[in-house]
Amino acid sequence: MTLLVTGSAGHLGEGLMRRLRAQSREARGLDIKPSAFTDLVGSIADRDFVAEAMRGVRCVIHAATLHKPHVATHSYQDFIDTNLTGTLTLLQAALAAGVESFVFTSTTSAFGAALTPGPGEPATWITEQVAPIPKNIYGTTKIAAEGLCELFHRKHKLPVLVLRTSRFFPEDDDDASVREVFESANVQANELLYRRADIDDVVQAHLCAIERAPELGFGRYIVSATTPFSREDLPALSRDAAAVVERLFPDCRELYAAKGWKLFAQLDRVYVNDAARRDLHWQPRFGFGYVLDCLRAGLDFRSALAHEVGVKGYHAQRFDDMPYPVA
Repeated sequence: MTLLVTGSAGHLGEGLMRRLRAQSREARGLDIKPSAFTDLVGSIADRDFVAEAMRGVRCVIHAATLHKPHVATHSYQDFIDTNLTGTLTLLQAALAAGVESFVFTSTTSAFGAALTPGPGEPATWITEQVAPIPKNIYGTTKIAAEGLCELFHRKHKLPVLVLRTSRFFPEDDDDASVREVFESANVQANELLYRRADIDDVVQAHLCAIERAPELGFGRYIVSATTPFSREDLPALSRDAAAVVERLFPDCRELYAAKGWKLFAQLDRVYVNDAARRDLHWQPRFGFGYVLDCLRAGLDFRSALAHEVGVKGYHAQRFDDMPYPVA
């Protein structure tokens, strides 16, 4: 059974191709950029190219996209062409080819303004039921592409699952005030409490989704590390998040102090992965408890796959003192 992975030169695409090849599964990588994991080089908006790439394919994981880091460097039309037209082209080709399972990689960034509570309000509890309020062209085009996926299921019965993934890239934070106070590993460890996943878990979620799509038909799922928090913690998280974490993990303070790390003072949202774990039969392994286990053992909490994929960046050029320009 041949599986087509779009965006095979990117973080997730490479991670998927590495895992699929390690499992000796038939996988075809597609990207606009050449790479060791790209078999077909071309644009997902090119109908003839995509139709040829889809020959013999039974399952599609569509991870190719323009990301938030491209908002400052690419036009609105670029986002429409890649994120919307590209997705439509793939859906049409998948339908014509009789594809049995289609998984679309979306983003928790699509929730946009819904992620940020008002002054004095508790942190927000983000489930699939929260209505997105996109803040930029990236979120807008991802939500529109999700709509196309749902349309192709409702109208044409194509089995499609949408995975709204949280942060899994290893690049430094785009917020200069965060970079000035926290080292990158400290930031990413903290984020596993509420807004991050390890790429190994994200890859596994996609492979679970491919298997489950024919039965589920259509669905949207948040893919993020399992949070240790409950709804009852939300008011305290917005006031003194460190106290909540230290209550749940009594030795966290000592373990963090030994590394010279600090917890975030406040958290504004919590991503909830209950539906993905239930419906996809997904079992994420990398969470904050795992971070502390690694600190006790003197190990790096990031997965082997995270190290293999490594830091890629999002642009051909480098930018002074920042991972990418912020719009």
